Amino acid sequence: MRQSKRALALSVTLGAFSLLTIVGCSSPNPYGDAYGAADTRTIQQVYYGTVIKAEPVTIDASDQNNAIGTVAGAAIGGILGSKVGGGSGSDIAAIGGGLLGGYAGSKAAGTLGESNGVNLTIRLDSGEVIAIVQEANPNMIFQVGQAVQVNVDGNTARVVPR
Repeated sequence: MRQSKRALALSVTLGAFSLLTIVGCSSPNPYGDAYGAADTRTIQQVYYGTVIKAEPVTIDASDQNNAIGTVAGAAIGGILGSKVGGGSGSDIAAIGGGLLGGYAGSKAAGTLGESNGVNLTIRLDSGEVIAIVQEANPNMIFQVGQAVQVNVDGNTARVVPR
């Protein structure tokens, strides 16, 4: 019986970490050259301009991952906590383990949801100044004075070198 509880706890732990890994890997391509199915066959407005400021930023997508991390961490912590003691002591340990596991899972998921980005301020050829934040591409480093193309589709935009 004790062996099967350990096997169950290990199975739940591995499953939760696998789920977190899959969620972390399912983020969009960080290079700005990946398009979702909804992006195909759409008309985009194209504007031309010049980069007047480029600054690194951290993009925090942890809101998407936090719920999964919190639930998985709480489940794992609760299961592991329930193994401590017996009777009401086991119940208290399970609650404490669940709370600590939920907190740890939330923090781990938050870290998975971060990526490097760039905040680009662009003076369009029309004279208008706009700013766009997008994920950083190590193969596409923007410099002040660089000519760029801005592709706009509704409320989303993508900046690429011209």
